[in-house]
Formats: sequence, C-alpha cells, structure tokens
Amino acid sequence: MKLGAFSISLAVKDIRQSREFYENLGFSNLGGDLNQKWLIMKNGNAIIGLFEGMFENNIITFNPGWDESAQNVEPFDDVRVIQEHLKKCGITLTSEADTSTSGPAHITLSDPDGNNILIDQHR
Repeated sequence: MKLGAFSISLAVKDIRQSREFYENLGFSNLGGDLNQKWLIMKNGNAIIGLFEGMFENNIITFNPGWDESAQNVEPFDDVRVIQEHLKKCGITLTSEADTSTSGPAHITLSDPDGNNILIDQHR
C-alpha cells in the first residue's frame, strides 16, 4: 500500500512562535497561509504542518499521490482503495471517503494508542 508523503500535523498555540522555532531548526516554508494560521514546513525529507486552532491534538498525516515536495507521483494508491483495504483488515475508520467520487478525499482513523491518523489525498 502506497500512503504517499508522511508528515506530522502539529496543533500549535501560536503559529508565529512555532514558525520561528522550526525555522531555527532548519525548516523552511513549503506552503500554507500564516494569516489563516496554518503552514507546511520542510527540512530535507522531514515535513511538519503547523495548525493553530484547527484541532486539539497532533495528527499523523499521509498524502497519497504526493512526494515530500508536494509533487505528483505515479502510480499511487487512491485513498478509496486504501480505505477498502483498511476496512477489510477490520480497522475502524472515524471518517470515510465517498466511494462514488474520485479525486481529492480523506479518511481518518486512530491507532490502538489513540493517535489520530489522517490520510489526505489532494489530487
């Protein structure tokens, strides 16, 4: 199963303070909107998302169809195919993609320890 680019989405208290901290660790801006209080930052292959006020806890994130620079990769496993596989494995999803659609969609689930996982396809 190809999950795509991996990142950690951090629930931060102050987006500007967090941006400065991660810039000091060598991260640079990959995308996002500071005024909307979210940024995606990169250092080599390491990707973090900073999100102020969007969710309570950190989230493990995968982006099917993208590499670590948000560039399209081929082939990739559509999020709906991943969803079907996970359900066949008996994994409970907390949100599901509409299987009657194609293109961008996402699913969410939690691991056995309660860590939230987002599989977020943008294409």
